[in-house]
Amino acid sequence: MRPAMRVLRLQGFPIFRQLQLEERLMHKSDENWCVFNNGTSPPTIVMGVSGSPEELLDVDAVSRDGIPVVRRFSGGGTVIVDEDTLFVTLICSRKAIPSLELFPRTILKWTGELYKNVFLDNPDFTVHEQDYAFGQTKIAGNAESISKDRWLHHTSFLWDYSPARMAYLTIPRRAPAYRLGRSHGDFICKLKDYLSYREELAELLEDALGRHFCLERTRLEDVDEEEYKHRTRFVELLRSPI
Repeated sequence: MRPAMRVLRLQGFPIFRQLQLEERLMHKSDENWCVFNNGTSPPTIVMGVSGSPEELLDVDAVSRDGIPVVRRFSGGGTVIVDEDTLFVTLICSRKAIPSLELFPRTILKWTGELYKNVFLDNPDFTVHEQDYAFGQTKIAGNAESISKDRWLHHTSFLWDYSPARMAYLTIPRRAPAYRLGRSHGDFICKLKDYLSYREELAELLEDALGRHFCLERTRLEDVDEEEYKHRTRFVELLRSPI
């Protein structure tokens, strides 16, 4: 019998609130979840738990333009997200997939197979290090959080992106090998060039998840708001002296 999974589909939900919601579901719920958010506002930079703004951002430009910066509770890299970002987060208990060992590499292998079924019409879909890609161009970045009995896998897909907003991010020193020093524009592709409409991603994902779970649609107002001390925080930036 397939385990149950609650599916929460959001529209334009602020990423800070989404991350705090996911953090709470990871640590306070014992259910399996899929959270899908179609875009977010305002544009926000999201960093992994150990990311350094001085290394990863054009701090002066970010401060000048008032772009909020959030440090999430999970690992992974730095992204700028906006109304053209599609977010998918899977949160599962260990017993949901008993054969899955809870390590980043094995989780990514499992989710990679899941998304291979999502992108059946795109045979170039592959996993490069911590990214999902079509061939050699990135379509999504990932991050995980793993505890003794639960795991979480965030993915942010780029339906479209603004080169001007991408310029807030520097090229990280520890970039994936397949990037080959390419600029953001040469390294990243847009999901809108491969799917017909934005909600198609959620529909294809639910079809793929339905092979492993019994899915149950859930409304945001039906999600328990149990009190929790979140690690997800806004980051205060220090501008360079003039």
